Amino acid sequence: MTGTPRVVVTGLGTVNPLGLSIDEFWQSAVAGKNGIGLITRFDTEKFFVKVAGEVKGFDAYSYMDPKVADRNPRAVHYGLAAAQEAMRMAGIDMNKEVRERVGISVACMSESDYVVRQAEILEKRGPRRVDPLFVARSGPSGPSMQMGMLFEARGPNTSVNSLCAAGADSIGTAMMYLKMGYADVMIAGGTDSCLSPVGMAGLDILGALTREADPAIASRPFDANRSGFVFGEGAGIVVLETLEHARARDAEILAELAGAGWTFDAFDQTAPASEPEAYAMKVAMQTAGVSPDDIQYVNAHGTSTRLNDPTETNALKLAFGDHAYKLAISSTKSMMGHAITAGGAIESIACILSIRTGVLHPTINYQTPDPECDLDYVPNTAREVPVKVCLTDSFGLGGENCCLVFKRFEG
Repeated sequence: MTGTPRVVVTGLGTVNPLGLSIDEFWQSAVAGKNGIGLITRFDTEKFFVKVAGEVKGFDAYSYMDPKVADRNPRAVHYGLAAAQEAMRMAGIDMNKEVRERVGISVACMSESDYVVRQAEILEKRGPRRVDPLFVARSGPSGPSMQMGMLFEARGPNTSVNSLCAAGADSIGTAMMYLKMGYADVMIAGGTDSCLSPVGMAGLDILGALTREADPAIASRPFDANRSGFVFGEGAGIVVLETLEHARARDAEILAELAGAGWTFDAFDQTAPASEPEAYAMKVAMQTAGVSPDDIQYVNAHGTSTRLNDPTETNALKLAFGDHAYKLAISSTKSMMGHAITAGGAIESIACILSIRTGVLHPTINYQTPDPECDLDYVPNTAREVPVKVCLTDSFGLGGENCCLVFKRFEG
């Protein structure tokens, strides 16, 4: 991407099962804290699945006007809270910005609970009782629209939905808006609250979710005894800017978003494929102007399913060759479960914080090696590594892949 603007990160924000702020999240992640517990949001008597990564202690009224809180689902709540933290960290003063040059790219899944409730209202009370804003509220663009209104940001506003890859995909999409000159600042990431009875039922029938009853060991990425992923939720938001814009306002630069790669498996509706995943990694590195040997750390998709973890391990070997065995790799999902459209955004934040702090969070619950997963997964204990370049993998259900490369900023 020679001749196009460099893109840098100036703000971070998150709400997730490990914490309600960046500091809480990172302290918990580095400590290897388990954010997974028994489901409290709904009755699980009829379910085999009993555990999830729920956001705990969150009060929407602390972050937004009561009317906004009351009229919107949890995904909007989490996203607005994380976006406000990210904008504060970035120090963006919207009164000094050209509002048409500030955009939003935030992924979201429709909240199935809300859709089910509206269907029940239609059946029981008739069509005139259905929420008049059903179309707007049931779509994935609710958080991005609410953020645009909150910050009065009038630039590009989009919601990417590539399922489990969407959080990273939205960040990569925002990078492209900046590089192509459509914006100076982009608020990007993902937010998700599709943890619900109907959502969990569907994923359980698919065989994707663990039925492990003990929350302490439910998520075990790359371990031989893994049995499926843990349903999670939350939000991860980053503020991206062109380097020129960030320098003009003397912003603190946290990292550089140097490259992105996208592919589609074109293989199976649920099963992943190593070759397209590896190609997305290669494209991300190519567009970032780095070689495989330059990468020190990979924040893995690391779902803890029987099929995904060895497929990802093989993809890393295809993309990195012998260097795959020198990579430090960890899975954020081991501690908080899979936040679906927010997962890749939260994992991008983990990459940025690793660059900032020189610490890699561990993959917890790694006890029994799997011969098919034979790389270095930073097991159980955080590790100090002066990270200069790292990559994050996100692979969506159905084969939508997005990989991002972050670098330590060097002027």
